[in-house]
Amino acid sequence: MINMKHLLKVGAAWISIVYVICFVGVALFPGLRGGFMKYGLHTAFSIGQNMLSFGTFLSGLIIWNIIAIASLWLFVQLFNSIKK
Repeated sequence: MINMKHLLKVGAAWISIVYVICFVGVALFPGLRGGFMKYGLHTAFSIGQNMLSFGTFLSGLIIWNIIAIASLWLFVQLFNSIKK
């Protein structure tokens, strides 16, 4: 059995660290965004203006934490319910 509360806390900390690193990376090196879109998401389009602000940072951090916690919750449910 996996300790769900501990895993969710660790997951939230992990995704927060990764998100901050990515946000700062794009803020310092805006060219990274296009490369990520091309090679990470396999798409390309004109992004337009730079939308880096405290509001976009905070909302993105919240959204990514919700996605990470939901993903980890599903992982724990599947791990604990599927027999070895």
